[in-house]
Amino acid sequence: MTSIQRTAIVVLMALLVVFGIYKWGYGRGWGDRDAEMQAVIAQKNEEARQTEQKLSEVVQVKETELRKANNVIDKKQTDLTAAIRAGRVRFPAPSCVQAPSNPPVALGDRQEARGQPDPAVNANPDAPSDNGPSESERQTLELIAQIAADGDRAINQLNSCIAAYEEIRTTINAQQ
Repeated sequence: MTSIQRTAIVVLMALLVVFGIYKWGYGRGWGDRDAEMQAVIAQKNEEARQTEQKLSEVVQVKETELRKANNVIDKKQTDLTAAIRAGRVRFPAPSCVQAPSNPPVALGDRQEARGQPDPAVNANPDAPSDNGPSESERQTLELIAQIAADGDRAINQLNSCIAAYEEIRTTINAQQ
């Protein structure tokens, strides 16, 4: 072997040793980096779980408040419906009595005319009588009460959603 061949083999061996050491160090550094990243990821996952638990508690509290508010609305609606069916809630009577456009002509004795009811007034079956509201008036009042209760429920749901959003936003922004 000539000196050039020996020098080439030594240089090649030196390159292989340097490359092998580099590869070993790179692989070991990569493993260390992976271990560090896994530790950081585990820590971040634990923080995320804690945050998620806090946020779910906030949502549960708001759901409970919403359920309580809806129960109050349901009770009010039930009471109002019972009052409507009992005849305690009525449309307000007009303050001025409206005269019919073509009043009947009174014939005969005055005393006899006073004793008989006016057939034009009692001809309307939907007109409220003295013993309570008519069926159509009850149905109208019940529908109005239902619409008001639905509106109250929608408002409560919207307010609960807004409050939950604000608390969650505050919680998340406080962590950053």
